Amino acid sequence: MFRLALKMLYGDRAKYLMLICGLSFCSLLMTQQSSVFCGLMLWTTATLRNVQAPVWVADAKVEQVNEAVPLRDVEVERVKSVPGVQWAVPLYWNIVQARLPEGSFQLVQLTGLDGASLVGRPGKMRVGRVEDLRLPGAVIVDQVAVAKFLKKGIQLRVGSTFEMNDREARVVGICETQRSFLGQPYVYTTYSRALEFAPPQRKQLSFVLVQPAPGHTPAEVAARISQLRGLRALTEREFFEETIWWYVKNTGIPISFGTVVILGVVVGVAVAGQTFYLFVHENLRFMAALKAMGARTSTLAGMVLLQALTVGFIGYGLGVGLAAWFGNAVLKGGEPPFYLPWQVLAFTGGIILFICCFSAAIGMLKILRAEPAMVFK
Repeated sequence: MFRLALKMLYGDRAKYLMLICGLSFCSLLMTQQSSVFCGLMLWTTATLRNVQAPVWVADAKVEQVNEAVPLRDVEVERVKSVPGVQWAVPLYWNIVQARLPEGSFQLVQLTGLDGASLVGRPGKMRVGRVEDLRLPGAVIVDQVAVAKFLKKGIQLRVGSTFEMNDREARVVGICETQRSFLGQPYVYTTYSRALEFAPPQRKQLSFVLVQPAPGHTPAEVAARISQLRGLRALTEREFFEETIWWYVKNTGIPISFGTVVILGVVVGVAVAGQTFYLFVHENLRFMAALKAMGARTSTLAGMVLLQALTVGFIGYGLGVGLAAWFGNAVLKGGEPPFYLPWQVLAFTGGIILFICCFSAAIGMLKILRAEPAMVFK
């Protein structure tokens, strides 16, 4: 009986292909838009992933990593005095303006690392050594800086120079970083030199990076540091989650992408439901014949469900495959952001399953109302 159901499905080529195309488009739209949204949210946490530390200490009013409220330099010593802290180092992070040799300007994300330990250093170097940051005027730029400077006609390489705050910066290395939501390249240097490159102000410390001592968890140490007046400490995971939720709550990004996803669901339900209803309606006389020959209603319902799940499985596979192909293509260029976790696949699969069950339910109602005698009409 189930083999017969598949023959009936494959036999009506027009509706079969229409069902496949409708569900594939629905699956592609939901997977692609959800993956771009996830990738965009990852971009908001680029600083956390480029400068890795177990515990981040910031001003008490800071809500996400891309808003750095300046602290006093003395806060580093206060944090060091907290029980369970193995070491604490300063971090400077801010958007500054770089002046290129030909006179144009480029905004960069200046990141100043502790000169002694270089904690927060780039994870992967293309050219040069991180240790060369200790040389006079030394900076390390990322691949985004190379691409942006190239668009302005400047080939960045080891030995190239540019200015920040009327001070010369000399490139000693090129690294790879995670792209930022702000879109500006990362420029690494030492903390003391970053204060020279940055516009002067009374307080310039952005964050304090902390390593818990052996036997102490990051959450435990963060809770102790947070008891200090004016400071807030978060584990890397907590800061990651709070940054993403801040953008979800305070920007229109979720609404924009959510609208497109909902549109995909509506299109899938409308196309698949209507097409499957027509398919069942045209094959109703065959179902009535099987009912007249003694087929149970549950068996006929199973046949309809099998037909719906078959087109759903094929449509889901094609849609996800096309979305993955799109993601693989755009990742080579770096834009737009694309991240396809298993949760997106599960979400898309659940929606497709709902559409298939909804479509099958419509067909089942038609079969339940069908009288065996109609085959003789």
